[in-house]
Amino acid sequence: MAYQKFESEYAGQKLTVETGHIAEQANGALLIRCRDVVVLVTATANKAPREGIDFFPLTCDYEEKLYSVGRIPGSFPRREGRPSEAGVLASRMIDRPLRPLFPKDFRNDVQIIATVLSADQEQDPSTLAVTGASLALAISDIPHAGPVGCVRVGMLDGQLMLNPTLQQIAESELDLVVAGTSDSISMVEAGARQVSEDVMLQAMRMAHDEIKRLVQFQLDIRNALGPKPTMNYPPVGTDPEVASAVHELVADRIGQAARNSNKAAREAQLDELKAEVQQQLAERFPEKRADVSKAFESETKKAVRNAILHEGVRPDGRRTDEIRPIWAQVGVLPRTHGSAIFTRGQTQALSIVTLGSGQDQQKIDGLGLEEFKRFMHHYNFPPYSVGEARFQRAPGRREIGHGALAERALHNVMPDEADFPYVVRIVTEILSSNGSTSMASVCGSCLALMDAAVPLVAPVAGIAMGLITDEGDDRAAILSDIQGMEDALGDMDFKVAGTQTGITALQMDMKIKGLRWELVEQALEQARVGRIHILDKMAEALAQPRSEMSPWAPRIETIQINPDKIRDVIGPGGKMIRKIVEETGCQIDIEDDGRVSIASANAAAREQALAMIRDLTDDVEIGKIYKGRVARLMGFGAFVEIAPKKEGLVRIGQLAEHRVEKVEDVVNIGDEIMVKVIEVDDRGRINLSRKEAIRDLAKQQSEAAGAGSGGPA
Repeated sequence: MAYQKFESEYAGQKLTVETGHIAEQANGALLIRCRDVVVLVTATANKAPREGIDFFPLTCDYEEKLYSVGRIPGSFPRREGRPSEAGVLASRMIDRPLRPLFPKDFRNDVQIIATVLSADQEQDPSTLAVTGASLALAISDIPHAGPVGCVRVGMLDGQLMLNPTLQQIAESELDLVVAGTSDSISMVEAGARQVSEDVMLQAMRMAHDEIKRLVQFQLDIRNALGPKPTMNYPPVGTDPEVASAVHELVADRIGQAARNSNKAAREAQLDELKAEVQQQLAERFPEKRADVSKAFESETKKAVRNAILHEGVRPDGRRTDEIRPIWAQVGVLPRTHGSAIFTRGQTQALSIVTLGSGQDQQKIDGLGLEEFKRFMHHYNFPPYSVGEARFQRAPGRREIGHGALAERALHNVMPDEADFPYVVRIVTEILSSNGSTSMASVCGSCLALMDAAVPLVAPVAGIAMGLITDEGDDRAAILSDIQGMEDALGDMDFKVAGTQTGITALQMDMKIKGLRWELVEQALEQARVGRIHILDKMAEALAQPRSEMSPWAPRIETIQINPDKIRDVIGPGGKMIRKIVEETGCQIDIEDDGRVSIASANAAAREQALAMIRDLTDDVEIGKIYKGRVARLMGFGAFVEIAPKKEGLVRIGQLAEHRVEKVEDVVNIGDEIMVKVIEVDDRGRINLSRKEAIRDLAKQQSEAAGAGSGGPA
């Protein structure tokens, strides 16, 4: 293919696509550029299907190359290692809107790789990568029902804006990413500062208008290049004769077997029925056991979906808008800083909060501007949560995605650093899973934060919504609080988290081509009602943050010093700050603006560190009494160090209330004595008096004794 270049407009910026001259052995390849962001996107498919699988093997990889921002990796090998969290989330963002548009019977391996070649650190390349991935498929011979466009929307001062910069996103009340076709939206990802459902809908519609233009741009490119014939692949399906035989055996029984509020009991009944069917058909179809299994799963799906659509009855007997029973408990672990268990039906999450100092914040080594995270949420999904025994591995893309979603939902109600100078880490352990574990982790983590006395702006709850549609007509059912079976057999997973006031996070994935706007509106409203119900249940366990932190949590004292004095606190080669840390055991963080944070669970240690820092940074105050150490003796007096690098002279006449013949008669080098500052001359020399300090301290003791005995009336 000869080199060709195409140009269009994207959110007021020039969008450029180049193809025909790079990565020619991929099925589809291109460079997509907006300003100084350049992403190479390739789509490649194996020529033959993978044998022995019953799923579509799609892999999407988003590659962050640090050369794109002129940076060498900080790791020891000096090369990129495993993807960053942002890279994993971007990979998922490419996968989610594209996967539903591949043929259901396609089994060839497909790999999409989006490599960021140049980044301007002003705009996020990930949305460009999604559009580029769609276009790479569109100009290839890989079967796909796209194109798909992807757009980001922000909101500053109440005004919605397309394609905001990274700085604008950081300040925005809304960070919304929408992907979809020209007809409908198919993927939504959002974080928000309690934005209303109406504003969210308005932002989604604005995004879809821009998506339509991106889709048309892709169609124009495909038409200009000339559509490639779609690659041939062997269709995968169930033998119609097997499907008919299975239907005859289970049609009258499977609906009842699929209805049970207990997941384990329901699965046991279905497994028993499935085994019976396989046994009865084994002789008739000896080599088609896999087809029997597929036909049985298809019958299960039909029975569940028909019961919901035509009877309004879900597998566990709930109405479409009914929430499963909820209970929660806080303070469940004695030595952690905050903990909570949240249970909804057979889904259960244990969330644990740890509070730390500034030294615990996470450095983000990505393509954006260098930044640090003070709030982290990590999600774990152990095998016992689904009743399985298998090897435990590092968190996968699903775990990272669920953790990030809960983090986004809670981040927007966290207190400002100035009001709460702690680094906060939450870990959610999923103890039992039957749908909507990410939203259970939002609820449990919110309760754990309040148990840790974190002053949240408002409590947050999350709920997962589902969808069942009928291909034959426009009938549809929106399901509140979906369980595992409804997620697996349904058409949508729509997660909404927020407060009583508005939405803080949103994530939507479709298994069908798209979602009509009236269904989006209905899902948001039904989610709002369900969210408020869950918040009321959470309030029964803990309605607001505790007033006192755990005794095991570190306390942080913050003081402001003159930035010019920072070097005095640190000392040459860090000698002074190390001394303070070693002597007190406190963690000390110093900001460039002069803010000093001292963290320790020991109040006496904090006070000691605070006093040492003040001694280093405070100016000497006339009339104040200091505890000093005798540093040098002279014939006319003693030099006393009242703070590091701050010495004053106690003249021989000021050493005691009686006449002193020799300085050594009263003090020696190394003695600690109380002295009062009586003068600081115009050359900065400090004059001290031990005699006046003794008098003042004696007077204070006398007054305190008189006050203790009641004193004269």
